[in-house]
Amino acid sequence: MGRDNKQGKSKNKDSLPQTPKNQKIKPNEVQEEFAREFAELGEPRSKPKSKS
Repeated sequence: MGRDNKQGKSKNKDSLPQTPKNQKIKPNEVQEEFAREFAELGEPRSKPKSKS
């Protein structure tokens, strides 16, 4: 880039979402987390009765 093509500071940079430390998953526990999530997907949900 030439000197005339200056780009200012991005206004979005300070507002990017970040994961809080207490919600991060340790690398050695990732497989367990996936297993729990997939187990929850396999469980049948109770359907609410519709009023018709």
